[in-house]
Amino acid sequence: MKYEFIQAHRSVFAVKKMCQVLKVSRSGYYDWYDRPESQRSKENKALVKEIRDIHKNSHQTYGSPRITEELKENGYSCSRQRVARLMHKNGILAKMKKKFKITTNSDHSYSIAPNLLKQDFWTNAANRIWVSDITYIWTWQGWLYLTVILDLFNRKVVGWSMSDRLTVNTTTIPAFIQAVKQYQPLPGLIFHSDRGVQYACGDFCELLKSFEAIQSMSGKGNCYDNAVAESFFHTLKTEWVYHETYRTRAEAKTSLFQYIETFYNRVRKHSHLGYKSPNEYEQSTNKITT
Repeated sequence: MKYEFIQAHRSVFAVKKMCQVLKVSRSGYYDWYDRPESQRSKENKALVKEIRDIHKNSHQTYGSPRITEELKENGYSCSRQRVARLMHKNGILAKMKKKFKITTNSDHSYSIAPNLLKQDFWTNAANRIWVSDITYIWTWQGWLYLTVILDLFNRKVVGWSMSDRLTVNTTTIPAFIQAVKQYQPLPGLIFHSDRGVQYACGDFCELLKSFEAIQSMSGKGNCYDNAVAESFFHTLKTEWVYHETYRTRAEAKTSLFQYIETFYNRVRKHSHLGYKSPNEYEQSTNKITT
């Protein structure tokens, strides 16, 4: 380690002086310097280069667990501990997470659907259970409201909408219509959300009925009842939104589209899915069932 320090700083300080301060001999340093590079050192250099590429392609969101999985897919044999050590040594860090505030407006007089999930977020096939939520994205032009619908089976975002107005016609309705047009769920789909007015109002409830979907809602004030949707927003904001500055709503829409459609659904490895992306998991399960 001392010799590596001397080598890294020899253009700044005299080798003789550094050897004196670190209490090592110059002959020992030059013997180390002339020694052929070890196979382990060569492997680590190649590994660090690959780690940097994966980290960059993940928009600096991946830590050692997901990078390790990506390395294994690329043919590298290495432990998570080794990857974490190399990342730490080379200053390769995942984006820091910040606190995330959840807000829901459930102060209304509409009927509340029963909680059919009761925090059981497992299903054995796609398009059986969808969960949804709405969040706020700040821009210099004001708030942008993002509605998402996720499939519990593959954690894929199957529908979404963005609007500068928090009305049912600009949030939940367009997101649901987008999802059903693309994925065409069979009658009996369970649609779960919190008790927000955009989900409880008559227009949205009638839309669900028209597609023979069954509505489910979280318990009052219990964020864990809709944990999958809220977890998605936590990931979106801590990995992406909090590291951006949106001057306009148009900028925010482009950025959020990029995250959802080109990164999260297609690329980002999900621990719940065995470190596959939602699309990869969907494709792998389709192969099994066909």
